[in-house]
Amino acid sequence: MTLIEEASATHMVSAGSVRMKKPIRLLTFSTLYPNSQRPAHGVFVENRLRHLVAGGEAASTVLAPVPWFPLRSSSFGDWARHAAVPKQDVRYGLAMHHPRYPVIPRIGMSVAPLLLYRAAAVAVEKLVAGGLQFDLIDAHYLYPDGVAAVWLGRRFGKPVVVTARGSDVSLLPRYHVPRRLIQGAIAGADALISVSAGLKEGLVALGAPADKVMVLRNGVDLEMFHPVIDRAAARAELGLGEGPTLLSAGHLIERKGHNHVIEALGMLPGHTLVVVGEGPERGALQDLARRLGVADRVRLLGACPHYRMPLYYTAADVLVLASSREGWANVLLEAMACGTPVVASPAWGSREAVRAPEAGLVLGEVTAKAIADGVRHLLAAPPAREATRRYAAGFGWDETTAGQIAVFRRVLGQVQ
Repeated sequence: MTLIEEASATHMVSAGSVRMKKPIRLLTFSTLYPNSQRPAHGVFVENRLRHLVAGGEAASTVLAPVPWFPLRSSSFGDWARHAAVPKQDVRYGLAMHHPRYPVIPRIGMSVAPLLLYRAAAVAVEKLVAGGLQFDLIDAHYLYPDGVAAVWLGRRFGKPVVVTARGSDVSLLPRYHVPRRLIQGAIAGADALISVSAGLKEGLVALGAPADKVMVLRNGVDLEMFHPVIDRAAARAELGLGEGPTLLSAGHLIERKGHNHVIEALGMLPGHTLVVVGEGPERGALQDLARRLGVADRVRLLGACPHYRMPLYYTAADVLVLASSREGWANVLLEAMACGTPVVASPAWGSREAVRAPEAGLVLGEVTAKAIADGVRHLLAAPPAREATRRYAAGFGWDETTAGQIAVFRRVLGQVQ
């Protein structure tokens, strides 16, 4: 019987017997977590945790350190924004603690786990002194978070489960010191979770025993992500005309591939591109659109609150994901839950999320021509939006929640 089958069997017992089982007390640890200044930062970690604790079998205190640098630095980014994050906060009923950890611009990658660990250890000491009790560290992202989490587990005598999410497996191990520390975290963690089967293969290639890695895909909040009732009104609100609209969503950074979508627009006359997200590549993307003569059809709308994304998904005719690396791109399921099919890059997780014609299609490669061809093919005979929504409805959070509980209980059984 698999872990998920074991967990599902547990959920089938009477409500009375479920209540008798003591909830697992988690310390959720990640620098990828939303806060008052960056409400969409790492929202995928928060979403999974919210659904987990809603089941009643786990409770969590969130330790989400934020970076600190004593001087203003263009290399560091918007320090003032980080400085404004409160040290304690509550979101969706979850207590959050945001200790500061120092960063060193340009040269800080190799020492980041140690600096993060030292700051987190002090914070945990204070929390424990204040009465916090936890059974297990639930860490997200292998570097630097997972590395620091394994060290915290040793210091406080607690087991650690680390979730790998994408570039922590596909990109960071290319650097010597991070690779060595990531492999140490893989060896030191009590269990590993990957958000796609492809990501699990990457972990195994880094030395993880296959039976130590549990694949638990991301899900989609079907109550938050649903079609806007009046699609025409949604398009009018965004100022969209009659032609097809492409949507590209994500941070404006190189690996998200927004440039490829802008280049594809030159091969798609009459189409409009809406880009939702903010980041350092904004100026370069604007320049590219001007050079290609498509600036009048490209709209860079900046960051968008998570709760408003259904408006953009519903208004679009197709979501284009051009990322070079993803563990499991949440935007795919979110768009489909709003009735919008997708054209996705072959990044990890894409073929696991897009498995039927009504969902859209996965490209063989990420080039402007491949994207343009994919969009033309999909929109030549688009699936019914109701069918796309029904497909997404099969990706709720229940299975993932059950799998997490099974992993946590197995790990606790091994160490108790």
